[in-house]
Amino acid sequence: MSVTSLDKDLDNLTLTLVADFAAPAERVWQLWSDPRQLERWWGPPAYPATVEEHDLTPGGDVTYFMTGPEGEKYRGWWRVATVDAPRSLEFTDGFADEDGVPNAAMPTTANRVTLAESAGGTRMEMRAVFDTREQMDQLMTMGMDDGLREAAGQMDALLTAD
Repeated sequence: MSVTSLDKDLDNLTLTLVADFAAPAERVWQLWSDPRQLERWWGPPAYPATVEEHDLTPGGDVTYFMTGPEGEKYRGWWRVATVDAPRSLEFTDGFADEDGVPNAAMPTTANRVTLAESAGGTRMEMRAVFDTREQMDQLMTMGMDDGLREAAGQMDALLTAD
């Protein structure tokens, strides 16, 4: 399994996933930058994603929905803040209503993804920052930590499938 750690820091309101891959950063970056590859791992296996819009430039939007086992759809969005291909990406991630409109009643997270060379490949760190402890607790209760681990756990197979 590529995921080496998942750390919940309640004091700093962060959830940090670290994964190591036997692939160069440029290849791991493609899993983020190509919408067809992103949808093959963004979301736990039982909730595959469909990417509708994918503008990975500062100020751009990524919109998607995950389809649950019973066919239910859960919509989400990213607002891209910074991109330094193939090394880092920062975005806000949030929930959307059935029409794809951001749902202001639900928490958002500020995310930073970094890809760094490591022995034999690339280390990816993804850190989500929450606004409040209540929001962090709400998203953990919804299964964000397990979902993130399961989603990132699918990346290895995609990298070795080429």
